[in-house]
Amino acid sequence: MKVVAPKSFTFIGGNRAVLLLHGFTGSTKDVKRLGEYLQKRGFTCHAPMYKGHGVTPEELLQTSPADWWQDVVDGYHHLKNQGYTEIAVAGISLGGVFSLKVAEEFPVKAVVSMCAPIKRSNTNGLSERLYNYAKLYKSFEGKSREIIIEELEVLKNVPKDSLNGVQALTENTCEDLHEITSPTLVLQGVLDDAIYQESAPFILGQVEADEKEIIWYKESGHIITVGKEKDKVCEDVYAFLNQVDWSTPTQAVV
Repeated sequence: MKVVAPKSFTFIGGNRAVLLLHGFTGSTKDVKRLGEYLQKRGFTCHAPMYKGHGVTPEELLQTSPADWWQDVVDGYHHLKNQGYTEIAVAGISLGGVFSLKVAEEFPVKAVVSMCAPIKRSNTNGLSERLYNYAKLYKSFEGKSREIIIEELEVLKNVPKDSLNGVQALTENTCEDLHEITSPTLVLQGVLDDAIYQESAPFILGQVEADEKEIIWYKESGHIITVGKEKDKVCEDVYAFLNQVDWSTPTQAVV
């Protein structure tokens, strides 16, 4: 069975724009519900699909964090080229790291970082995420258990330079958190792994924004945008973005 990869999306709302960023081995599905929620309340949302994502794990490993970061940058400029002068950024997991990096390097009205592993010190978790993705993807392809096991063994020997690249990008972003002065919202699931729970208050403490806040979700794990408290996440992100000092008015989409 051929698996159809999710695509980038743009939901046209009002003059206020939000760049939405998914995570490693994730897809735009991770932020689609949030995008739809914000669009109905007057925000234009654009979510780029990173190269190598939504396809086979073998193809994913042929791309690099530099490729994915370029997709993020292109997404930001896509909104700029469409005439949006005020842009906020929100991302989950690696997308949360990317959202912080965008805020470090480009003018943004606000930044929302969700479950970002900014304190990650090795690639162990990334390898596990890759193998889980590989098992799930190959299962969706309809492959037998024997074939999946065989292909996973081969995958173990494929060079994984991209994983090291993720670690380097995360460390570089961590070093420059003090450069972020835009209003910052940090969201974190209480049931998530320790590295993410350690990262959330660290991010809040390092950014130099006058307006900054952290919200914890007691019944949520890692991808909080599709988890048990997904509706509360949407409400909180909207409430935060809506109180930012935008110069352009917003309007709900009927």
